[in-house]
Amino acid sequence: MSAPVEHLVFDSSAELVATAAARFIATVTAAQDARGVATIALTGGSNGIALLRELARHPRALDWSRVELYWGDERFVPAEDPERNSLQAREALLDHVPVEGARVHVAAPSDGEFGDDIDAAAADYARRLGSGTVFDIHLLGMGGEGHVNSLFPHSAATAEDSRPVVAVTDSPKAPPRRITLTFPVINASREVWFLVSGAEKAEAVAAAASGAAREDWPCAGAHGVENTVWFLDRAAASQLS
Repeated sequence: MSAPVEHLVFDSSAELVATAAARFIATVTAAQDARGVATIALTGGSNGIALLRELARHPRALDWSRVELYWGDERFVPAEDPERNSLQAREALLDHVPVEGARVHVAAPSDGEFGDDIDAAAADYARRLGSGTVFDIHLLGMGGEGHVNSLFPHSAATAEDSRPVVAVTDSPKAPPRRITLTFPVINASREVWFLVSGAEKAEAVAAAASGAAREDWPCAGAHGVENTVWFLDRAAASQLS
């Protein structure tokens, strides 16, 4: 039996984010009760960062000392480049909650210990991830063409079925060089959550719901072992049957 898929539709992005934040707190707390530590893959993008800002408004709602944080993808640019997902997350949330530094796992930047060697940085991120890491929640944004993490249509990274982390050097969306988790990791997650708003995303949302091919619409290939949740505004949900 396949895991359930939920499509939750909201009148606004603000309502989407507030509901996702409340559910995030409940799901993380339940994971901590069950396993001691909750392991999360964060995402960037407008809704992903808005979710982190909303969580920062309730810093005592979670035991942040028992949360392991990774990112689904990261831009291979200098550490203080505003394009870095981890920098945006630090400003939105991590500087405001008592998360332990040893539990925050960041892919190396282009001015870090591996210099400009993106393959070495990707291999290091894979080592940080380890072979047994399972995400309690893997958060995903989505592009209008259906990309998730840095997995774009008809790309080698999207076709990857064995390595957990790969380097992307030709992203069609700037910046071109990125480090990304792949589908074997996404689809081993207990829950996968999409945070999607805007009419330009509606075709991709509908394609995923109709079972489109992963190579054409990467979003269609992402699902959780226990649950997949689409948090959508009405515009993004407008082509769902």
